[in-house]
Amino acid sequence: MKAKPIIAIVGRPNVGKSTLFNRIAGKQKAIVIDEPGATRDRNYMDCVFRDKTFTVIDTGGFEPASEEKILVQMREQTNLAIEEADVIIFLMDAKDGLTPSDIEIAKQLRNKGKNVFYVANKADGDRHKEMLTDFYRLGIDEIYPISAQHGIGVDELLSVIISDFPRTADDKDNKSALIKIAIVGKPNVGKSSLVNKILGKERSIANPTPGTTRDAIDTAVKIHGKDYLLIDTAGIRRKNKISRTLEKYSVVQALKSINRCDIALILIDAEEGLTDQDTKIIGLAYERGKACIIVINKWDKIEKDNSTVGKFVEDIKDKVKFLDFAPIIFVSAVTGQRAPKIFDLINEVYNQYTKRVGTSQLNDMVEKSVRKNPLPRYQNKQMHIYYAAQTDIKPPTFVFFVSNSKGIHFSYERYLANQIREELGFDSVPLKLIFRKKR
Repeated sequence: MKAKPIIAIVGRPNVGKSTLFNRIAGKQKAIVIDEPGATRDRNYMDCVFRDKTFTVIDTGGFEPASEEKILVQMREQTNLAIEEADVIIFLMDAKDGLTPSDIEIAKQLRNKGKNVFYVANKADGDRHKEMLTDFYRLGIDEIYPISAQHGIGVDELLSVIISDFPRTADDKDNKSALIKIAIVGKPNVGKSSLVNKILGKERSIANPTPGTTRDAIDTAVKIHGKDYLLIDTAGIRRKNKISRTLEKYSVVQALKSINRCDIALILIDAEEGLTDQDTKIIGLAYERGKACIIVINKWDKIEKDNSTVGKFVEDIKDKVKFLDFAPIIFVSAVTGQRAPKIFDLINEVYNQYTKRVGTSQLNDMVEKSVRKNPLPRYQNKQMHIYYAAQTDIKPPTFVFFVSNSKGIHFSYERYLANQIREELGFDSVPLKLIFRKKR
């Protein structure tokens, strides 16, 4: 399955990028305040518009010439978003007219070879619309006037942008499709060596020099009659170590690979143990709702006793508590030790990741769980769960209709998630719980 198209919103600080992001996303996800630079990092949201699915990225303000440290960092983040995106919305301010920074940004965007839509925001009055002619000095064919705050012109803009996007593929329930596996981790943890061991040939270059793999390499493979797609990715480096353009592109490709996969095999170097960068990579996969298997590689190089495995597992679960459900396996990509067992885990995890339970079975479990641990009161009223339903897979998603969605404390949400894991057989995958007020 092809990855969803990606739209990046870029522009100077305070032109309304986050407001447009929230308007497209249909919810308040980005911080919106009338102060330049409120968004310093990239902000992602998957969206559906007229049967087309895509991802929108909100970026920090792009000041092309500033040397101020925070603005340089924001510019780096914006450049990463531009590299990652298929389509760019270049947002300008109709009230300010065309500025020197706009001209410089437009010049840089032309060199990227991307499909760019030039958009004038805050065009909510005749006086501002009259200023639109100024933007044609950029040498563009069309300027799209909108008001992100009031929603004027946004649907029309999106209709043009998504016209060439593929329709949403209804393949989430197609269990005969390839199981897509991204092999991710820091540079030089043995990703390519593991792929080569699985395939029994030198499909990817295995080299002890960190960072050999610059792009995602896809390999279709059939094992015991099942079809898999292995995605070997470039190593993800720390932000402060990403200096060259090629390295930045490698990070973008690794993130894209995570977006495309069903299951992320997260490789960790046994000799180094779990590092902060490993935790960051695990977080990237978890935030995107991906099933994860933690693979401790180079296990043949570790001196072991009866407690070594237990201590290693305990350390990992302690450092990444949010992923304590993920299976952990100890392998050696060089010797092949336990490498074949990875696919037993993959099949087990994928079955849970695509599993559906009946509504009556789910509600029986919910009723039993509430009897065992009653809901708390909220605003002096007793909370109630009226019914629940599983609405999606990849990850398994459950919607609970309740008396007041604000009254569900995160600790009770965690309790329900644990009950679903234990009672319904979802103990190795991420879960998504949504609470809605029953109308």
